[in-house]
Amino acid sequence: MENYRQQGGIQQLLVAEQEARQIVSAARTAKLNRMKQAKVEAEEEVAKYRAHMEKEYQKTVSESTGFSGVNVKRLDEETVKKIDHLKKQAAKVSPEVIKLLMTQVTTV
Repeated sequence: MENYRQQGGIQQLLVAEQEARQIVSAARTAKLNRMKQAKVEAEEEVAKYRAHMEKEYQKTVSESTGFSGVNVKRLDEETVKKIDHLKKQAAKVSPEVIKLLMTQVTTV
């Protein structure tokens, strides 16, 4: 009877060990599947972020490039206005400067 109990106990232990192996194997498989899914989701998120940043970069480039012609034209117009303003001021002051120089040159 004792021998029969030992064999039954051993058999139960073998069955329990087999069940434990199956549980561990299933857990490993589930873990691997979760890891693969997380990797796929992360790659998708990175692709979305990369596309968003590329779009922002292209927008910035197009804005700065598109306005460069307008900026050059605006700067040319401002420069012409400033030159005209300086010429007008010089024309106003020129007779006074000439008079002052003539006075200084002729006075000994």
